[in-house]
Amino acid sequence: MKYSFDNLDYSYGKAHNGMNPIYFSRVATLSSHFAFNFLDFVKVPVSSGIGKHTHSADNQEIYIIISGQAEMIVEGKAYSVKEGDVIVNPIGGTHQLLNTGSEDVHLIVLETPISKGGTNAG
Repeated sequence: MKYSFDNLDYSYGKAHNGMNPIYFSRVATLSSHFAFNFLDFVKVPVSSGIGKHTHSADNQEIYIIISGQAEMIVEGKAYSVKEGDVIVNPIGGTHQLLNTGSEDVHLIVLETPISKGGTNAG
């Protein structure tokens, strides 16, 4: 499958009680016969973000920054992130993202299932 930021239908709303709304499109899910829980394309406008949230121990999220710059806080530690960066959030971890730049941040969020042994299911 091929996906592009240019031709998706986006929803607009706050993510995890972030301070301002973002655009997001869930392009694939586990029920679509993929080996991950979901794949989201996300656009975060200037001064917007994904609010602080904690995942359960049965999944893990990976953020792939396509363009723009942001601050990513993972387990209380702040990281400056930009195009080409990949953030692997810990299993059951707490994280958030804030667009700190002067243009939209485009990112891909991939959530993977975790088996009881701590390895990917499937």
